Amino acid sequence: MKQKALALASLILMPATFAEIPFEWLETLNSPKVDAWVEARNLETFDRFLQTDIFNEAQAATLAILDSDERLVVPSLRGDHVYHFHRNEAHPRGIWRRALAEAFFDNDPEWKTLLDLDALATEEDENWVWNGALFEPRSEERVIIRLSRGGADAVVLREFDLATGAFVKNGFFLPETKVFASWRDRDHLFVSADLGAGTATRSGYGRQARLWQRGTPIEAADILLDGEEADVSVSAFRWEDGDRDRFFATRATTFFTRRNYQITEEGAQPVPLPDDVILQALFREQLVFTLRTEAELGGHIHPSGTLLATDLDALMAGEADFHVLFEPTERASVARVDRVRDYLVLSTLENVRSRLYRIEFFTTSKAWQRTPLRAEETGSLAIASTSQESNRLLYRYTDFITPNSLYLLDVETDEHRLIRTEPTWFDASGLIVEQWRATSTDGTEIPYFIVLPKDWETRGSLPTLLYGYGGFGVSQRPFYSGLRGKMWLQRGHAFVLANIRGGGEFGPDWHQSVRRENRQQSFDDFIAVAEDLIERGVTTSRQLGIQGGSQGGLLVGVAMVQRPDLFNAVVSMVPLLDMLRFHRLLAGASWIAEYGDPDDPADREFIAAYSPLQNLRPGVGYPEALFTTSTRDDRVHPAHARRMVARLMELEQPVLYYENTEGGHGGAANHPQIAKLQGLIYAYLFDRLLPTAANGHL
Repeated sequence: MKQKALALASLILMPATFAEIPFEWLETLNSPKVDAWVEARNLETFDRFLQTDIFNEAQAATLAILDSDERLVVPSLRGDHVYHFHRNEAHPRGIWRRALAEAFFDNDPEWKTLLDLDALATEEDENWVWNGALFEPRSEERVIIRLSRGGADAVVLREFDLATGAFVKNGFFLPETKVFASWRDRDHLFVSADLGAGTATRSGYGRQARLWQRGTPIEAADILLDGEEADVSVSAFRWEDGDRDRFFATRATTFFTRRNYQITEEGAQPVPLPDDVILQALFREQLVFTLRTEAELGGHIHPSGTLLATDLDALMAGEADFHVLFEPTERASVARVDRVRDYLVLSTLENVRSRLYRIEFFTTSKAWQRTPLRAEETGSLAIASTSQESNRLLYRYTDFITPNSLYLLDVETDEHRLIRTEPTWFDASGLIVEQWRATSTDGTEIPYFIVLPKDWETRGSLPTLLYGYGGFGVSQRPFYSGLRGKMWLQRGHAFVLANIRGGGEFGPDWHQSVRRENRQQSFDDFIAVAEDLIERGVTTSRQLGIQGGSQGGLLVGVAMVQRPDLFNAVVSMVPLLDMLRFHRLLAGASWIAEYGDPDDPADREFIAAYSPLQNLRPGVGYPEALFTTSTRDDRVHPAHARRMVARLMELEQPVLYYENTEGGHGGAANHPQIAKLQGLIYAYLFDRLLPTAANGHL
């Protein structure tokens, strides 16, 4: 079977060349011609699915879950309060609110609304979508609120007074742009934004880190660090370290390399560390960082993924000693580092399962100590919020069949207190979760999680949905989905989460090994998981569907083109699909370090070998795929999905398309839009993978 598949793949992957840009006119975001094309495609999809039972059931189930007052509230800690952005049926755009922290910990909060986004949108006739709030240092008085139009990455910055519940008159304000911002103090902001000619990188992000003083125009702000147009971005930020603040700037020369600087009265001073380190924390004057690649520091060679610490002042003076806080193993890696008042908290992934450690620094002896913390060890544990004002933090625990739970952890005493558990949205009593392995084309074992009925071996093959991402070092971990459970799992179907290379599940090398010219190996990993599912008898190609978004949308697009025989359903959401032009569209240039540069002939050759749009061929029967995107996605251009669909139509292939006019890179801006999108996806999956007339279409 595999030999036949490889032969088919080699036929499909014959080099593709287009003298012209196919369907270039679809790169225009809005025009009468483009709008008419999008509307026609949407209507075709709506006519197919909107009146089906499955669509209506999935849409209703999504809204019931998202709008439920029993959904888990995961707030942020700040001073004496917790803050939370809440959406429900009465507030589809949402309200930003706060409650006393101790009352929330006792599960009896009295919420006070700080900003009603629905009312604001009506008053200002704007399609506002919440994008977060930046708190003034060590204060609960002022915040910078980030508001997006329609869910785009570009935002408007507005200063807000928490005491009065109003925007500050003549306060900090920045019109819509892609921006990095951080408070320096009450009267100054660090800002990096596209302010016009010469201020943006070709990726569309700010190339100058500025210090903006209250009451002055942003254009007059002091430039702390100036990058180059070819950079990804430049930014500056403040790190609180007890009672002391330190200031830094970073120039991202690629997506994975950053030249870091400490900002002092003498200006921007280079931090003498490799450009590809990941700065994690500043703790008691110790700079904590992770290595992306092997490096020699302090006379010792440290492997990639090592967590290290050094005294910042000694480092800047060229006299650093380096301390190893965590050294990775083949199956254990650093996930993130947080800090509370007296400790660092290290989260790791060990065989894609979460672990927590407390790390203490003894200032007198300059020694470090790492201590394991008690926690559930079978699923995903995610730090939700920390504060330097205490040793407490909030974390969330979940797995595929266990609803989300929120815990309060005292890091010093290792005391875990359950605050609240979300309702059980589906019956999981008949399900099991296992971790299996597939063998990829180079012999590497690729782990994957599978959720399926306990008696699956007696049922015969199952409708199966395989999900993947495989890029940028982003790890895929077990997660609970009430909708997936209700619509898919409790009906006896299987769900698979693939931990293919390109992610960060096993440290930087798991990601780095498939960058650029090695990208095909990540796609091979995904295909190997699909083949393994079929060989084990879990499913058949007729019953196997794949799903992914963004980089995952590229993944399933490649899989569909290279192995059209292997899948019967493909859900590609906000995808990259034209890899010969990704770098010329919106933020695409920032991903050259991941994929390569199509303008470089050597890079273009290996990119062209897999780029889905260019590798579609006449005479090949592709599965009828569903492509979804958003007009307001200003990260991955909707033209990727538009042009893929247009090319498939040109080849007279069946294809489905849905473009939401709002939603940004998330694809939806509010609960009703999310529900509509999920309704379409499940109606499509049932239509393709279940040989029944349950949804009115065979």
